[in-house]
Amino acid sequence: MRNSRLFPKLALQNIRNNRKFYLPYVLALLGNAAAMYIMSALVNDPGTRYMTPGRPNGYLYVEMFMTIGMGIAFIFSAIFVLYINGFLIKQRKKELGLYNILGMGKRHIAMVLVYETLYIAVLGIGGGLLTGLLLYKLVSLIIHKVMAMPVPFGFSVSWTGMVQTAGMFALLLAVTLLNNLNKVRASNPIELLRGGNMGEREPKTRWLLTLLGIVSLGGGYYIAVKTKTGAEAVMMYFVAVFLVIIGTYCLFTAVSIFVLKALRRSKKFYYQTSHFIGVSGMLHRMKQNAVGLANICILCTMVMVMLSGTLSLYLGTAEIIEQQYPGDIKVTVRYALDTEEPPFDPDAMLAVLTGFTEDAGYEAVNVKACGEVNFAVGMLPDGSYTTDRFVQGGAVSLSCITAEDYAILTGETLELGSGEVAAFGVEGDTLTIHWVISDEDAETEPVELGVSTYSIVETLRENPYQSPLILQMITVVVPDEETFQDLWRRQAAAYQLNASTLIWSAYWDVAHPGGERASQEELQALADAQTERIGDGDFYAGTGAWKSCSSYLLKSDGAEDAYGLAGGFLFLGIFLGFLFLMATVLIIYYKQISEGYEDKERFEIMQKVGLSREEVRASIRSQVLMVFFLPIAVASVHIVFDFNMVEKLLTLFYLHDTMLTMLCTAGTVLVFFAVYGAVYLLTARTYYKIVER
Repeated sequence: MRNSRLFPKLALQNIRNNRKFYLPYVLALLGNAAAMYIMSALVNDPGTRYMTPGRPNGYLYVEMFMTIGMGIAFIFSAIFVLYINGFLIKQRKKELGLYNILGMGKRHIAMVLVYETLYIAVLGIGGGLLTGLLLYKLVSLIIHKVMAMPVPFGFSVSWTGMVQTAGMFALLLAVTLLNNLNKVRASNPIELLRGGNMGEREPKTRWLLTLLGIVSLGGGYYIAVKTKTGAEAVMMYFVAVFLVIIGTYCLFTAVSIFVLKALRRSKKFYYQTSHFIGVSGMLHRMKQNAVGLANICILCTMVMVMLSGTLSLYLGTAEIIEQQYPGDIKVTVRYALDTEEPPFDPDAMLAVLTGFTEDAGYEAVNVKACGEVNFAVGMLPDGSYTTDRFVQGGAVSLSCITAEDYAILTGETLELGSGEVAAFGVEGDTLTIHWVISDEDAETEPVELGVSTYSIVETLRENPYQSPLILQMITVVVPDEETFQDLWRRQAAAYQLNASTLIWSAYWDVAHPGGERASQEELQALADAQTERIGDGDFYAGTGAWKSCSSYLLKSDGAEDAYGLAGGFLFLGIFLGFLFLMATVLIIYYKQISEGYEDKERFEIMQKVGLSREEVRASIRSQVLMVFFLPIAVASVHIVFDFNMVEKLLTLFYLHDTMLTMLCTAGTVLVFFAVYGAVYLLTARTYYKIVER
C-alpha cells in the first residue's frame, strides 16, 4: 500500500524537480498533439465536407493537404520525441543510479518511470487535445481564408480526431517508456551514476566517411544545379535530398573533425584562450555534437525551403491566373487539318462564341484569339532536333505560333521573312528538324521523311507561353499561317496516330452595354446558359470540323481552384514549418543544457588554475557561436544550391517568376536568421547561467 502511494508521489516530485528539462518537452508534446488533432478534425469536419456546393475540389484540397500533413507530422513527432527523450534520460541517469544505491530495485525504478510517463501523457496529450479544441476554429478560419473558400458555420468536436491523436501519441510515449526501461534494466548503478558525466575520447579522422560526405554533398548539389525541367525535379528531388542529408551527417561527423584538427594545427589560431578551449571542447565530444548539429541544419533547411516555396507559389498565383485566363471567359478548341469534313473556321467559332455573349445582353470586349501547336522532339548531339523520340539526347517540347499571334500575346511585333523564325530556348542561329517515323518496337530502321531548316533571326529572352515545365521547352515563332500549317502537317506525317492536334484559344471580357463589367454571378449564369444551349446540338453550326471544344471557362473558377491549391500548400508549409521550428528550438535548448552541465566542472577547474572570469566568458562565447551558427551557415549553402530545383518545381504550377521566387527565398532566409538569432540569445543565457553558477 505504501509503495502504491510512494511511486506516484515520487514520479510527480521528479518531474517538478526536473521541470527545466520536462516543461519544454511537455509543451512540445502538447503542441504536436494539438496540431495533429486540428489536421484530423479538418478532414473529418462535416462543415468542411459540404462547405462549397458545386466545387468538389475545395474539400478534396483540404483533405489532401491535411492528410499529407498528418503523415509528415506523425513521422516527425516520432523522431522528435525519441530524440528529446534521449537527452532527458541521459540527464536523469545519475538520479536513477542514486535511487538504486539507496535501495530501490530496478522494478521500483521502472514503476517510477511508468508513472512519470503517465503524467507526461496526461499533460502533453490531454493538454494538446484541449488546445486543439480551442484553436480549431481559428485555424479553420485561416485555412479557408488562404484557400479563398467560404468558412463553414458552427463548431464541432471530432471524436475521430481525438481518438487518432491520443492513440498516436500514446504509442510514441509507450515506445519511449520501453526504451527507458530497457536502459535501466541493462545498466548497473555505477554506470547510471556516471552516465550523465561520461565524456568522449578524441575522435579519429575518418577519411572514408569524409570522402563519402564530400561525394554525397557534391552529388546532391550537382543534381540540384543541373536540373532543367519540372519533371526532372520531381524525379530527382528526393534523390538529391537523400544525398544532401547523408552528406550533412558525414559533414558534421567526419569533415568537422578534420577541420577542427586543422584549426588545432594552426598555432596562430589555436593558441588563443577562447579558441583553445572552444576547439578542444568541441573536438572531444564531436560525435555527440555532430548528430545534433546535423539535425538542426536539416530542420533549418526544411523550414526555409517549405516556407519560401509555398510563399512564392501563393504570391505568384495572381500572375498565374492572368497568364492562364487573359479574359473573363476562355474557350479552347482542338482540331486537325486536311479532314474530309469542312475545315475548322476560327473566325466563325469566335463569332458564335462572342455572339452568344452579346445575345444575352452583354458586350464581348478585349477579345483575343490565337493558335498553337506543340509536340515532342528529340535533341541530337549536333544541336538539331528529330521526331525520333527514342534517341538518347533527351526529349524537348517544341511549341509553334505565328508572328501575328505572338503580337496578340505579347504586344510586340516581329518582322520575319520566308524561312526565318524567332526562337526561345534554341542555341545557335539555325533550327533544324529531322522528320522521322520511328517506333520503339519496330524491327525496321527509322524512316526519314525530310529535313526542315529555319534561320533564327531573333532570340527571345522570355517564353511567350508560360506552361508547365514538364519537358525542356523551346518556342518557335514563324512568319505566317502557311509555315505554321506546314509544321503541323510534317509532324502529323511523322507521328501518324500519335500526332498532336492544333490548339485554338479565345479570351474575352464581359461587360454591360454601359461599360460596367459583369459580376461573378452574371458570368456564372452566362456560362450555365451556354452549357445548356450546347445541348440543342446546333450551337456550333458553321464552325467546321474539330475534335473538342470547351464550354465557357470562367477566370473566377480558375482563380478559386488556383488559390485553393496554392493556399493549401502555404498553410501546410506554415503549419509544418512551425512544427520543425519548434523542434529546432528545443533541440538547441536541450543541447545547450546538456553541454552546460558537461562544461561546468571543466570551466570551474580552469578558473582555479588561473583563468580569469573574462577569459571564461570569452571562451564560452567563442564556443557557443561556433556551435550555434555552424548549422545555419551550412543550411544557407543548401538553400542556395536547392533554389534551382524549387524554381523548376514551381513551373509545374505555371509559376515562372524567378525574381519573385528569389525575393521570397531571400526574405524567408532573413526572417529565419532573425528568429534563429533570438533563439541563440535565449538559449545562450541558459548555458551561461549553468556554466557560471
